[in-house]
Amino acid sequence: MNITATAWREFHLSAQELDLRDYFQIVRKRLWMIVSIVIVVCILAGIYSLYIKNPVYEASTKIIVNQTQVQSATDQIDLNQINTNIQLINTYKEIIKTPAILDVVAKDYPQFNITAEELLEKVNVSSVNNTQVMTLVVRDNSYQRAAEIVNAISLVFKQEIPSLFNVQNVSILNEAKINPPVEPGPVEPNVVMNLAIAFIVSLMIGLGIAFLLEYMDDTLKTEADIERYLGLPTIAMITRVGQDEAKGTEAQTQTQVRKSGELEHVTAAK
Repeated sequence: MNITATAWREFHLSAQELDLRDYFQIVRKRLWMIVSIVIVVCILAGIYSLYIKNPVYEASTKIIVNQTQVQSATDQIDLNQINTNIQLINTYKEIIKTPAILDVVAKDYPQFNITAEELLEKVNVSSVNNTQVMTLVVRDNSYQRAAEIVNAISLVFKQEIPSLFNVQNVSILNEAKINPPVEPGPVEPNVVMNLAIAFIVSLMIGLGIAFLLEYMDDTLKTEADIERYLGLPTIAMITRVGQDEAKGTEAQTQTQVRKSGELEHVTAAK
């Protein structure tokens, strides 16, 4: 049967026009592959999160930018000063992460055995809009070490600000507890989140591979495919016979041949 180039072009164009039922059939046909990819990736993500990734702990302190001592003595609230303190927080957030503070911490606390550059990677400073409170967070593989470092940075920051800005409007609201009654759990790795991400990513990869294989497969497998893509009727079809079926058919054929070649014994009464 000759298939023209036009028919093949129509086949490729039609193959790209898939409806929802076609997508479902593609997923169903390669479901085992998709499920296998999802299971393997999720198992690897679980092993990495539980046994390979080192736990990371987090300790934090809160620092308030408040009125100066002179203003506090007058017991008067100056809204302009409060707004100024709120605006200063953005400046203070950057100052904490500069060598002016971190170099002093590294020098005054040699027991940490850490440089200013390494401190910078561990420190994170945040604040809530329209408040005078900053949150200083330090992450480390040990909670006690993280608490000691964050307390040291907060204390050094409070001591150095007067010399940098000639003001004393920084106070420490609360320090991190070195030895809490119940040690906080690690913030990393988040096993549940890692498994959820692994599930979603692996599912997308499995579906992508399934659709890619289906797109690259341009063979005709059924009579419906021939009628759909080529518009030609099917005259005959050769089916594939398995080994067990072939042996059964061969044995059945030999039995029939043997029976047809046997002589029937007939006795006649005299």
